[in-house]
Amino acid sequence: MDSYKRQVTETVIYLSTRIDTRPEIGLLTGTGLGDIAGSIEITNSFAYQDLPNFPVSTVQSHTGRLLFGRIKQRPVIVMQGRIHLYEGYSPREVAFPIRVMQELGVKTLILTNAAGGVNLAFAAGDIMIIRDHINLTGANPLVGPNEETWGIRFPDMTRAYDATLATLAENAGRETHIDLKTGVYVGLKGPSLETPAEVRFLKTIGADAVGLSTVQEVITAVHAGMTVLGLSTITNINDPDRPAPATVEEIIAVAEAAAPKLDSLICYVVEHIDDEQLS
Repeated sequence: MDSYKRQVTETVIYLSTRIDTRPEIGLLTGTGLGDIAGSIEITNSFAYQDLPNFPVSTVQSHTGRLLFGRIKQRPVIVMQGRIHLYEGYSPREVAFPIRVMQELGVKTLILTNAAGGVNLAFAAGDIMIIRDHINLTGANPLVGPNEETWGIRFPDMTRAYDATLATLAENAGRETHIDLKTGVYVGLKGPSLETPAEVRFLKTIGADAVGLSTVQEVITAVHAGMTVLGLSTITNINDPDRPAPATVEEIIAVAEAAAPKLDSLICYVVEHIDDEQLS
């Protein structure tokens, strides 16, 4: 057992002795979106800094709490705040919470993020179902020796985002009267935001939204055999012909305003997930 696997195991043992029920579904919230955990019936709460080996989020609006409980009677684990490459963490450190979820038995992962819109048909406040992603971070959490008990050496990424979960999200949009978009998410390393020339490049390669997270966790989740749903809150529109500065405060404000819509969507999806996807 290498040191990384040992650290994951230590964290899992610590949590297992302190929680009542093993989670089936994992939820990871992004910038300004911590309040989408509002519908969870919390049974246990842990600050990241109190967990052995767990990376600590250093970013504004990322609360840094690991919650256990139930949403619509489904046992869940919720990360209020995530870890980013731009904070100085390695890809494997960013992936660490997903490995903990895997060892705890999570089979379905729902990720949210705040993203800049590259598709000019989008508007600030829209929610986009991630259909696929492009990894431009220059990093991958699977680099290095493969842990065979976690997954195969070369995981297939052609269906990284589960079509059934995406359909559930679309149904949720219709039920809750939320107009959802779908598109391709591009992950960059950050922390600097994109230049107009970079936005033109991203449009050329098929991007609909761009952000500084998500792809490391999704790669890890696919390696772990999880089904994945990704939801991006579009916090601003990147028009390279009419560039406008975006501040972190503005991005957080838009994400927070959209959080109730995301909460409704996620509750619907969690309630309607087929039991077969959780086995």
